[in-house]
Formats: sequence, C-alpha cells, structure tokens
Amino acid sequence: MNRRGFIAGVAAMVGSFLAACSPLTALNTLSPRDPAARSGRDIAYGPLPRQKLDVYTPRRGAEAAPVLVFFYGGSWNSGRRQDYAFAGRALASRGFVTIVPDYRLYPEVRYPEFLRDGAAAIRWARDHAAEYGGDSKRIVLAGHSAGAYNAVMLAMDGEFLSAAGVDPSNIKAVAGLSGPYYFLPLDDPSTIATFGEYPDLPATQPAKYVTASSPAAFFAHGDKDTLVRPSNSAGLGRKLERAGVAQEVKIYPGQSHADIVVALSRLFRGKAPVLDDMTAFLRAHAGS
Repeated sequence: MNRRGFIAGVAAMVGSFLAACSPLTALNTLSPRDPAARSGRDIAYGPLPRQKLDVYTPRRGAEAAPVLVFFYGGSWNSGRRQDYAFAGRALASRGFVTIVPDYRLYPEVRYPEFLRDGAAAIRWARDHAAEYGGDSKRIVLAGHSAGAYNAVMLAMDGEFLSAAGVDPSNIKAVAGLSGPYYFLPLDDPSTIATFGEYPDLPATQPAKYVTASSPAAFFAHGDKDTLVRPSNSAGLGRKLERAGVAQEVKIYPGQSHADIVVALSRLFRGKAPVLDDMTAFLRAHAGS
C-alpha cells in the first residue's frame, strides 16, 4: 500500500471511531506530536469524578499567552479528554495555553448541567491559567460537534458564566467546529434524550442570545457533513453578522463531520486548513 492509501485508510478508521464516539487512541498514537507539552493532568475543577481537566502548553513555555478552553464532542453522551490530546497539543503549539476538560454526560445529567460544568472549567482557567503562562483576561473557547454547541452556548448566554463567578466579557472569541446550533424540533435520539425534558426548548438555542456584545465567532464545517448540516454554522454566522459581531464561516469542500476535528492533527492537517484558520481568527480577537 502506498502512503496515500495508508493515510486514506487510517483517516477512514479514525472517522469511524469518531462517528461511533469510540476512543481515539489510534489517532493519538499514529499522528506525529506537535511541539507542545501536557503540563497538567487529571486536575480537578470541581468535586465530581468527571470534573477534571488537562492543560497543554507550548513546548518552549508561555508568557501572558491567550487561554483556550476546548470542549470535545460525543452527542453529550460520550467522550473523554485523553482522546483529544492531539487537539490540545495542536492548539498549544500555536501559542495558546490550552485546557481540555471532561464534563458530565447523559444519562448522568441532562441539559443544562454539562454547561454548568463547562462554566466551572472556565472559572478554573481564569483562576489558574497564569500558573501555566496564560493571561486570564484573554480567554477564548472552542469545541467540536456537541462540544462546539457547549462552547458557543457558553459564549452567547452569559448567565452560565455569571453564575460560576466569571465575567462573560472575559470571553474574547469562540470557535465552533461542525457544531449543532439549530436543532428544533428535536428529532434525533441524542438531542431528545439530552434536551427533551427541558421546559423551555427555545432557550436551549444559541441564536436566542446573540447581541451586539456577543464575542467574535469562527465557524468551521465540512460540506459533506451528514450528521450536522453546514447550515448550522452559516445560519448562526448570519445572525451574528446582522448584530454587527465579527464572525467568519468556513465551509471546507469534501470534508465530513469527523474530518474537521481530525484535521487538527499533524497526520491529517493537509485535509483542510482548519487549525490555521481557527487559530488565526482566535488570536486576532483575543486581544493583547
């Protein structure tokens, strides 16, 4: 098998792992590592078993660097931070002190408890980022799939951060990769299970909270995404644009739902310039 065939085969394998929400051990093992270090491991940001996080920093260290909190996907019912080491290292290699938290999942919790976990992880980032060379006044959020929803919802609806003791204005920008932002009426088993018991379903949609003071937002989607339609990113981008908020929507030709996050890894970075595009946008809006 030639190199192109090998890479295509591994890409298909990793894509199937993502689609099934299985561990991404293969990707973390096969992909060359970016120049970054896991500087903190298994750190508690709350008292519960899944309220833990890992911290990644540039290999040469950081000084007053922007802080990025990355939320992984998994339909709100699966996932673990260790499987996204490739994303943590990739983002840290671009100069961000990167935090990858776990959060509680269905059936242990339903909406909005996982968002409260996310807000608590952001509070930890604000309180402790300086210990790793981060600037707690320059926090950005990012996520993939269900994690993109988490990141965008926390950025748009400031009540979760305020309740956690964080000033929502601390969030300078957000990046959503392959995220679901419009999913009413509920018609998917994962959204029905996770959101179906909430009494005010329109309040679960990020667009409800868009204002002129919303943080800048970057959206990435593959045009071959059959799990979450690209119109989710395009629609929220238009909503922010009408509100006068800086936003950018990138639709990558030939890329699937899983491809967008896989492209963060060194092994598959040639599939689409997601890492370059996303980090350039976040850095431009993180301030100095």
